[in-house]
Amino acid sequence: MNYQSFTLNNGIRIIHLHSSSHVAHCGLLINAGSRDEQEHEHGMAHFIEHAIFKGTKKRKAYHILSRMEDVGGEINAYTSKEETAIHTSFLKNDYERAVELIWDITFNSVFPQKEIDREKEVIIEEIKSYKDDPAELIFDEFEELVYRNQSLGKNILGNPKDLRRFTKKDIESFIKNNYHTNEMVLCTIGDISFEKFKKLAEKYFGQIPSNLRTKERKLINNYVPEIITQHKKTHQTHYIIGNLAYDVHNPKKTGLTLLDNMLGGPGLNSRLSLILREKYGYVYYIESNFTPYSDTGIFSIYFGTDKNKVDKSLSLIKKEFDLLRNKKLGIVQLKKAKKQIFGQIAINSENSANLMLAMGKSFLLYNKVDSLEEIRLKIESITVDNIQEIANEILDIDKMSMLIYK
Repeated sequence: MNYQSFTLNNGIRIIHLHSSSHVAHCGLLINAGSRDEQEHEHGMAHFIEHAIFKGTKKRKAYHILSRMEDVGGEINAYTSKEETAIHTSFLKNDYERAVELIWDITFNSVFPQKEIDREKEVIIEEIKSYKDDPAELIFDEFEELVYRNQSLGKNILGNPKDLRRFTKKDIESFIKNNYHTNEMVLCTIGDISFEKFKKLAEKYFGQIPSNLRTKERKLINNYVPEIITQHKKTHQTHYIIGNLAYDVHNPKKTGLTLLDNMLGGPGLNSRLSLILREKYGYVYYIESNFTPYSDTGIFSIYFGTDKNKVDKSLSLIKKEFDLLRNKKLGIVQLKKAKKQIFGQIAINSENSANLMLAMGKSFLLYNKVDSLEEIRLKIESITVDNIQEIANEILDIDKMSMLIYK
């Protein structure tokens, strides 16, 4: 991948990939998310993602929202357990407009009390909506089960009680303690020379004072498998089963990503979909998920089904686990799985907005970005023995936790 990069004096890294498209994309990724919250800050990282759009030293909320939309562009943001991103898509002639706006809302927001009080109610409605969707809620509650009593296990949205207590001072304290300049990446894909983009980055982001991270995140390794059943008013039984998995730096991460895709990836031809949906008709939807974090990871299988089909569905899932643990994949099976996942990655990379964010996250974590060819070679290096070893480590039913809504 022919990207260019540079580090500003304050530690902020910039990375650019040239594109001849009329549309460009730019984003700021910050290595700070909900797991960095203190006990009294639950929901703060996500709240800030909303609050930065509510006014800066020179713009009111309306002017922030209109700044890109007035020229046909868009600006958005998201928060995860370990990162916050502000990103925008726009026509290539509006580069300075985009870079300046990201800088302004990230570093010059004033958090007017009237605006943030109104936004608290918006997020509380978001929480209510989320709690009405058991197929979404169960994932966060499962992570809370696996990472019990740790900030990594807490849901990103927070809770109404804590949200209503947040003040401007609390927001500024979280930003000061977690928005470290050496943990930021300004990334872009577009038709602009690197030198011109570098000058824009220097003009706006280069003036930010250094604020370097000195403390590392700490994970308490106290995982104990649990099985919990909750009674909810649902038409289906919702079931999630899973285990601790590999972190972002573990060399087995790519192998588990491949195994995850084979078991219950987005393709309707995944092993679990073919058996539980196509062969027996037990489920409408089943998926597996692998989420690696900086120092840990989590793997899970989720499905929803009629209460009379739960035991049969679980039995079939366990059977697939046993097959993968005790019987090596055939060479043809592995080759097909590799080709499928690489195709998915390649097709997704055609979406420049997604590629820009993926590029920024990779640079944030590894200080490099693999090309498609490098990714292909990593996938091709996986052997049937690797898959079986990973299956035996991750798909051990005795080490798995389960959360059931019924």
